[in-house]
Amino acid sequence: MHVVVCGALVENGAVLLVHRSPTRRAYPDLWDLPGGHVEAGESELQALAREMHEELGVHIVAESSSRLGDLHGGSGEDAVHVGVWQIRDWVGSPTNRAPEEHDDIAWVEISELGGLPLVFGALPALLRSLPEPDRLPRRDEARTTASPSGP
Repeated sequence: MHVVVCGALVENGAVLLVHRSPTRRAYPDLWDLPGGHVEAGESELQALAREMHEELGVHIVAESSSRLGDLHGGSGEDAVHVGVWQIRDWVGSPTNRAPEEHDDIAWVEISELGGLPLVFGALPALLRSLPEPDRLPRRDEARTTASPSGP
């Protein structure tokens, strides 16, 4: 079984999604949260911090991260266990630093997730379960971000 983590960067009622390249072996041409495999000797939070930096160029504030839940997919050798984390605070503006993995990134309103082709159909319900204060603008107003937009 593959152990994977992904992070939900949520701001102004929108979540940052990555579009998996059509050439990817697993889950091609679908929208997903950024993340990746937990490497040997890493905790999920360490893997999450590494993946967010590698894929988006942001540094997460570990204390602002909390586990939202778990998702499961595939079977046999392709079985995957995904730990989903909410990231409330990060440093830097997300950019696509892994164009070989993702051909696009976009801020998507949480209310609009159901209309997208997603890796995990349970993702919209998981993100809608966030408390309302977590959908408000972040306190770190000095940081510049892209404005929310659909794919």
